[in-house]
Amino acid sequence: MASIIKVVAVFGILVFLQVWCAAGQIYTFSAVMSVNGFDKGEEGGPASCDGQYHSDDQFLVSLGSMWYGPGNRCGKTIRIKSADGLYVVAMVVDECGRESGCSENEISTSAAVWKAFGLDTSVGQVFVSWSDTN
Repeated sequence: MASIIKVVAVFGILVFLQVWCAAGQIYTFSAVMSVNGFDKGEEGGPASCDGQYHSDDQFLVSLGSMWYGPGNRCGKTIRIKSADGLYVVAMVVDECGRESGCSENEISTSAAVWKAFGLDTSVGQVFVSWSDTN
């Protein structure tokens, strides 16, 4: 009987440790990155997170609908990694939905993000990965 209690106790501790470690895990998503204009007069209207226009000189991102959800990431930052291994942290300000021509696995970023990666915006789309920072 004592050995069964020990096994159950050890099993319980292992389950607790797995849940505790998984809670702090950061997931990385593969995506296609396109360029988006966030200034007034560019494609689309004001950002859906705050109803404002933003400067394309800032590190900004619109997330595909499945990642944007009901705005849970609004105002938060994500870490974008280029194919070359460079990183940029950008703030989520908008949704890039199908009605605006974005695919589900797409993030659309400001020209500043492209510039930080040393990319020409005329390329159109590049493969990246991203993760939440907060």
